Amino acid sequence: MSISKLASVHPDARIGKDVVIEPFTSIAGDVVVGDGTWIGPNATIMDGARIGHHCRIFPGAVISAIPQDLKFAGERTTAEVGDHTTIRECVTINRGTTDRNRTAVGSHSLLMAYVHLAHDCLVGNHAVIANSVNLAGHVTIDDWAILEGNVAVQQFMHIGAHSFVAGASLVRKNVPPFVKAAREPLSFVGVNVVGLRRRGFDDASVARIEDIYREIFVRNSNLERAVQNVEQLFKGTPEQLLITEFIRNSPKGIMRGLAE
Repeated sequence: MSISKLASVHPDARIGKDVVIEPFTSIAGDVVVGDGTWIGPNATIMDGARIGHHCRIFPGAVISAIPQDLKFAGERTTAEVGDHTTIRECVTINRGTTDRNRTAVGSHSLLMAYVHLAHDCLVGNHAVIANSVNLAGHVTIDDWAILEGNVAVQQFMHIGAHSFVAGASLVRKNVPPFVKAAREPLSFVGVNVVGLRRRGFDDASVARIEDIYREIFVRNSNLERAVQNVEQLFKGTPEQLLITEFIRNSPKGIMRGLAE
């Protein structure tokens, strides 16, 4: 363990083995930091932070500040960061409210500089959230999703696994898994084929995903009918189950098709 004499670490904070804490960083009492994590200078880790092992937290990051929510009444909640996750400069992660009681980022994820995660956001594993992305409260980002720079996500939105959201997009509807999303208003512009192949999806799985979204976004103007067709044509396949479950659990709707 290496803690700078110029850092302020509360004696009640639970600091793991081989942790490095650089000068001018402040760590509050109700904090857990896992083994092998590096916390750079001028970071602020506040009450409720739960940091995994072998993370990297860069200067100016603020983790577990209270929510920017006028309904927050001081309830005890957390802001959690999984293992092997990197938090770059000036990222802010607010802790949760009574809705989910936590804000959380999974393992092996990357939050680039100036990202903001509001209260009760849940970000999965292997996610990449690029510079200056802003997530409003209660947003869910599933595993392997990529959000390019300057994306803004409205509260309560859900972005599916392996999806890709183009830079400067405004996300006002849910983004299903495996897709590329772009334009204004946010629209389906294809399947994230490159990302899927990089992650080991075989040609048959990729082709099935493309066929499913062709049924949803190209061949049908009625989403409910499209989902029923997909459930019949691709019954029981992992891709069908994930996609149709996501859509059926999106009561406020999903993004539009490109042809709309």
